[in-house]
Amino acid sequence: MVAYEDIVRARETISGTLRETPCLRIASWEESFGRPLWFKAELFQRTGSFKPRGALNWIRNADADTLARGLLTVSAGNHARALAWAARDAGADLTVVMPEAASPIKVEATRAYGAGVILHGEINEALAKTEEIRREEGRTLVHPYDDPRVIAGQGTVGLEILEQLPDVDTVACPIGGGGLISGIGLALKHHRPEIRLIGVEPAAAPTLGAAWEHGGPCRLESARTIAASLGAATAGELCYRISREVVDGIVTLGEEDIVRGARSMITRGKLYAEPGGAIAASALLSGAIPLREDERAGAVISGGNLDPATLHQLL
Repeated sequence: MVAYEDIVRARETISGTLRETPCLRIASWEESFGRPLWFKAELFQRTGSFKPRGALNWIRNADADTLARGLLTVSAGNHARALAWAARDAGADLTVVMPEAASPIKVEATRAYGAGVILHGEINEALAKTEEIRREEGRTLVHPYDDPRVIAGQGTVGLEILEQLPDVDTVACPIGGGGLISGIGLALKHHRPEIRLIGVEPAAAPTLGAAWEHGGPCRLESARTIAASLGAATAGELCYRISREVVDGIVTLGEEDIVRGARSMITRGKLYAEPGGAIAASALLSGAIPLREDERAGAVISGGNLDPATLHQLL
């Protein structure tokens, strides 16, 4: 498991390089919603998402031999981009397997940081290809979410939320494979166990919800959703175990609600968030997460790497 102390150490490890992202209030939303809402703006982090927190913590805790053997990962895009950035600065060779339908902007950005990118099939086929490369080349797999160092790095978001919103009652968080919400939950619950932490998933890719229902991670046959950054095929085993301790509930949003929320994020919130990054805010604004009249709520905006084709689809 990951301990709270691991998150504190991760913050010390990455704080000199990564910025503390702001918590924002958006007046146009509050006027129609009738209450204050806060949004943790991780789309302003390096490489456009929360992912460098875990990637950099992993890289800086790896020994020289591991880095010299070369690294390997699989990703729909944001983890690929973040790990490529962190690996470049460490001088480590990285190969990334991405689904063929991955965002061209994310593919190009990953290559621009010096990583080798292999586009292969859908997410389950990309996972199988990753395992094949690991066996053949002996590279070290940096899991995009089910790794203690990655989870600890993502947990630093939770430490910042506690400092910026010390009186928050409910936090909504996007779920892909479960690394972000697991890390945030460990940080929040350590200090304030009464905080309600709600995960939000696409109904078309209910990764962690399916794991809760089946008593453990299970592979989805398909994870196609406009919220592509949340299209993990299976929840992490470690993420599943942590989530059962720190997550208070999971809600799902259909594609129409995801699109509606992402569109509002851009046109009214003036934040260039991708659909998966905006999904937790969308759940609050749509009423999918019921709130008491006096409840102070916030959501994590996890990423802003929105490609023009998706933007056109949203608008």
